[in-house]
Amino acid sequence: MNNYQQSQPDFIIIGAQKSGTTSLYQYLIQHPQIVPASQKEVHFFDLNFAKGVDWYQQQFKALSQDFITGEASPYYIFHPLVAQRIYKLYPQVKLIALLRNPVERAISHYYHEVRLGFEKLGLEDAIAQESARLKGETAKMLADENYYSYNHQHYTYLSRGIYVEQLKHWMQFFPKEQFLVLPSEELYNQPNIVLNQVLEFLELPSYQLTQYDKYNSGEYPEVSPEIRQQLQAYFQPYNRELEEFLGEKFVW
Repeated sequence: MNNYQQSQPDFIIIGAQKSGTTSLYQYLIQHPQIVPASQKEVHFFDLNFAKGVDWYQQQFKALSQDFITGEASPYYIFHPLVAQRIYKLYPQVKLIALLRNPVERAISHYYHEVRLGFEKLGLEDAIAQESARLKGETAKMLADENYYSYNHQHYTYLSRGIYVEQLKHWMQFFPKEQFLVLPSEELYNQPNIVLNQVLEFLELPSYQLTQYDKYNSGEYPEVSPEIRQQLQAYFQPYNRELEEFLGEKFVW
């Protein structure tokens, strides 16, 4: 009998996309008691679920009790089937969500899709077309767990920023205490402080970062004040609802 536990995640960074998940994960795996998964974004619960739980657990090394492991797949928070899938397999896992100002997140997401060659529309048109592109997609995903929605993954600039709806959905499965919800801006401005908040949540000793690289930051061109105002007006009521739901202020 040895002290090794089965290979499975102790924590999962569930999102949001373009909100600093790569930076946080890279900071965490500098800690001497955190062992990385085979890759940061395993995408098991959203894109690779058909590969089965054995495949997923092979992404993690077998560890002694002194070590923990985890992954970060930022589509998880938004995908309609992921919360339930994780709950069925790992009901005790600790969940970390980074939430970025949804205006900045939407713009960064748009330019990310442009860079990858997935988005051909201008920013204003892409935002205007979102509801038409998404029409019926979530329902199809819920009706057939093998259905893959390209539009849901790529063209969700506004929808992914409605954090309150996503967290309410997740908290139907997991208790609030299993979540650590952090503003991305704090991670960008005070990486060491935020890292140690996360380590405390994971019940690990504090750690001082030796490198503060900002990973995958994805700079983008300045957008027109009109589009920015339009986005701010769109997200404002959702941001207020989020603050009420979490009992936490966000400086957005």
